[in-house]
Amino acid sequence: MQIFKYDIVFQEVPHQISLAFYVCGCPLKCPGCHSTELWSEKNGYRLDIPLFNQILDKYQDRITTVLFLGGEWRESELIEFLKITHARNLLTAHYTGAEDASPALKSHLDFLKVGPWRRELGGLDSPATNQIFYDLKNNQILNHLFQRGNNKEIPHDPTHP
Repeated sequence: MQIFKYDIVFQEVPHQISLAFYVCGCPLKCPGCHSTELWSEKNGYRLDIPLFNQILDKYQDRITTVLFLGGEWRESELIEFLKITHARNLLTAHYTGAEDASPALKSHLDFLKVGPWRRELGGLDSPATNQIFYDLKNNQILNHLFQRGNNKEIPHDPTHP
């Protein structure tokens, strides 16, 4: 599996500190994609099991979740990485622009974001989005955790300047 980079992220999985792997070779090529560098599998470098373990060794005490942004087109490899992640008592997450993920992949995930980017509908922070973020272990949709307050004006308290 080719990755473009990996990084610690805080917003992609609510209430988790995630180590995110940006997987190259996305066949979806959604219009308006903010990560077009992930379209070509020629970008980035090879993520294999030894390198994955080395990266997890470095970050294990700082993260709660391992997130793959893409990679479902290499499902058997992705599942191997997810198995290693669970064996280390870390949670697993996956972002895909597809409408769903296979049952085999879902069986190794704690969290899953599905749905292609549609500019007119916005991302997970939009109430109109077509994207869905699932907590698979608790069978819940968590989209509300991405949306900011309803922007209602807070009344002024005259006793507090």
